[in-house]
Amino acid sequence: MDVARAMAHDPHGVFARMREAGPVHSIVAPDGNPAWLVTRYADVQAALGDPRLSLNKAHAKPGSYKGFELPPALDANLLNMDPPDHTRLRRLAGQAFTARRTASLRGELGRAAQALADGLATRERVDLVHDFATPFAVGAISELLGVPAESRADFRTWTGAVLGANATRDGIRATVREMYAFFVALLAAKRADPGPDLLSALIAARDDEDRLSEDELTSLAFLLLFAGYENSANLISGALLAMLSDDALRDTLRADPEAVPVLVEEVARHMSPALLAIRRFPIEDVELGGVLIPAGDTVFLSIAGANRDPRRYDRPDRVHLERADPARHLSFGQGIHYCIGAPLARLEAELAVRTILTRFPNAKRYAPIAWQPSIRVRGLAALPVELGD
Repeated sequence: MDVARAMAHDPHGVFARMREAGPVHSIVAPDGNPAWLVTRYADVQAALGDPRLSLNKAHAKPGSYKGFELPPALDANLLNMDPPDHTRLRRLAGQAFTARRTASLRGELGRAAQALADGLATRERVDLVHDFATPFAVGAISELLGVPAESRADFRTWTGAVLGANATRDGIRATVREMYAFFVALLAAKRADPGPDLLSALIAARDDEDRLSEDELTSLAFLLLFAGYENSANLISGALLAMLSDDALRDTLRADPEAVPVLVEEVARHMSPALLAIRRFPIEDVELGGVLIPAGDTVFLSIAGANRDPRRYDRPDRVHLERADPARHLSFGQGIHYCIGAPLARLEAELAVRTILTRFPNAKRYAPIAWQPSIRVRGLAALPVELGD
């Protein structure tokens, strides 16, 4: 079975079959090189926190899958680093993503969601991915980082060109060049006119305190903006889909708005925005799920497979609000690589659900949904909705 191709169209079916066949599988990576896929919750959870599994591509043996071929100015980011460099960069960026800082954005983000809803109210039919989830997620991370409204590029186009199932090597390279030019220009503008935003603070760390190299600065800006918007948009879209697909669940949310954050956690588990964790490379021979994986091989950890493992969850293929520990999923990672933007993503999804639930109580789907064909992310390409009276 061509695992990569099958994953792009039926990831949960593929992971379910492989998970039941065994905990660890030898597969062919998207570039044709051999790799390992870990599928069960206990093994994925352990591997996510295992310091022997490095994110640094320097530990990959020749012929291993390494992921995107990014230029050095975009590659020196948290997804390619181990401590101590990872610790240093995460400490700098983490100042903007604390739970307290995120909570302070609730009012501003709530107003942004309402403004988007105002724009939808004049229309009978909308696509909640294109018309609501994506612009809300892009606006949230852009405001935090300090990206001017007039400079916000079409991140959706870039994302599809890089992460889509039909992405080509030449297309990815051309898109990467566009992204690099954008971030170079953006950082130059922030240097000339700094503001009270994260990018200005990171530039100060680079220029005044010498705690960031130039490549680290550019790479961090790229990662925070590019990854921050895509995962949030997919989580928002998934939460809206769950609400609009189950009348009983929607009634529960209306009766008890405090259940909305529980829905967000359950959707994060059930429709994991990331199908796979970033590839890892053992720095020594490592045993996972009873399989010995040689040092330097490529290891993929199936977040989506682990999150639906019946060994861990009762009725894993259902979205329901009665789980005793709804936040105990792996969608935001584990340990030192836990998603730095998780508090912001949760807040965005919560506010999005609350806004659509209250503003458009009679909204309903009117056409089939469409998923992005991708082996890396699980996100809706379209969510067609009639808003109702």
